[in-house]
Amino acid sequence: MVTPASTDTLTIDPVAMNIVNRVAQGSELSGELSFEGGLLVQGTVAGHVRVKGRLVIWSGAEVRGRIRVQGDVYLFGQLGAESGGPADTHLECQGMVYVSKTGVSTGTLLARRVQVYDGGQLKGPLRTLVAADTLPVLRDIVVVAPGGQTPPSSDQA
Repeated sequence: MVTPASTDTLTIDPVAMNIVNRVAQGSELSGELSFEGGLLVQGTVAGHVRVKGRLVIWSGAEVRGRIRVQGDVYLFGQLGAESGGPADTHLECQGMVYVSKTGVSTGTLLARRVQVYDGGQLKGPLRTLVAADTLPVLRDIVVVAPGGQTPPSSDQA
């Protein structure tokens, strides 16, 4: 449950929000990652990340790479490397992104809606998505056969 305590404070409860996955403080996870039921990051996560549910990036945590979220994002920590640029991290969010007073984004941010609290920092580009924008699934890969022809997909066979 998200509770706006005042106009410039964001308070959350990951348990009440039914977030079932967690990367603990001091832990590092990288690679091709997929999470069902949301994700609470208190350590470091890097790579191609897909989250079905809410993503909470805790204060002191860092998330880098290509991230897709089918839910809301709560940024209390670092999105993208501290010295990184917009090309290093790319987050696409189907819901709303909340950037708290301690949240910092150095990457590219795409979201349906964004709320930045007093002190929150967006150092990279921001683009709002509209209803017509659809995000491709991470596993959608086009394979081109020799000769430039695309082989039929399993749906067409």
